Amino acid sequence: TLTTSAEQLYKKLSALIAAGQVSDESRIVFVDDGSKDSTWEIISDLHNSNNVFLGLRLANNRGHQNALLAGLMYSKEYADATITIDADLQQDIEAMDAFIAEWKKGNDIVFGIRNSRDTDSFIKKSTATMFYKLCDLLGCNLYENSADYRLMSKKALIALNEYGEVNLFLRGIIPDMGFNTSIVYFDVFPRMYGESKYTFKKMLKLALDGITSFSIR
Repeated sequence: TLTTSAEQLYKKLSALIAAGQVSDESRIVFVDDGSKDSTWEIISDLHNSNNVFLGLRLANNRGHQNALLAGLMYSKEYADATITIDADLQQDIEAMDAFIAEWKKGNDIVFGIRNSRDTDSFIKKSTATMFYKLCDLLGCNLYENSADYRLMSKKALIALNEYGEVNLFLRGIIPDMGFNTSIVYFDVFPRMYGESKYTFKKMLKLALDGITSFSIR
């Protein structure tokens, strides 16, 4: 649940602050992509109990990539660097230490790359492999098995704000931005609660946006 994820993120942030890795003014921002359930009420309750938690609520469901961009554009006004991660926390939050270490070496963008796709279903694993092979064939500049788990500096986010993409595909835009970059590998854990709302139809749309946005072939 979102409450469980919030507890884990707060524990991780507290550890990073205690270790002197991040500022004690750091915050955790949740983006509600126009949900119809109780997500916003949960975020509001979290903020009221601890102002380390902040929330953005989109008026309508705009899709994963637009929700992610909204969170990034909000954060760039306040943070020297921002780490994005899916709220279900299947991605290993302990990798954040490595993201921050790479940023402190002078990298404005640190890409998260999955160690494996063992937690994916056969269909998802197969279609992901096909997607990356097709993108490579068409000349798209993508990191295979990359995710939207990444760190971006304030400077990189200001540059990202200058893009005017309509069919948004951040995994394609960000590698082409020309900043100093690095890679961190992370594990993906099985989903603990609920089911993914990222349907096959949504994955197909994201793939088509990626291919048509970054290849004239």
